Amino acid sequence: MAKNVAQSATLASLDQKLAMAKRCSHEGVLAGAKAAVVASIATAIPTLASVRMLPWARANLNHTAQALIISTVAGAAYFIVADKTVLATARKNSFKHVPNMEG
Repeated sequence: MAKNVAQSATLASLDQKLAMAKRCSHEGVLAGAKAAVVASIATAIPTLASVRMLPWARANLNHTAQALIISTVAGAAYFIVADKTVLATARKNSFKHVPNMEG
């Protein structure tokens, strides 16, 4: 009987940890997507403007190069922000269950 109670408490704890991990990763995905959109816009404007205004860029940056520049920055922004968000959320949640060590 005691073993079943301990086992059910362990399963409940695992379910709670799994739900928290899903929430942390979902927050990371949303923050990363927002950062990728902002980075895409912030990169696309100067890239496209430079192709129109600078002779070197017009000669050397075809459509594929422009898309590669923009998508690389968007991908980097996504992964950096998503990683930082997941780590910050996990750190914040890990300190919620620690008793106060002052005293």
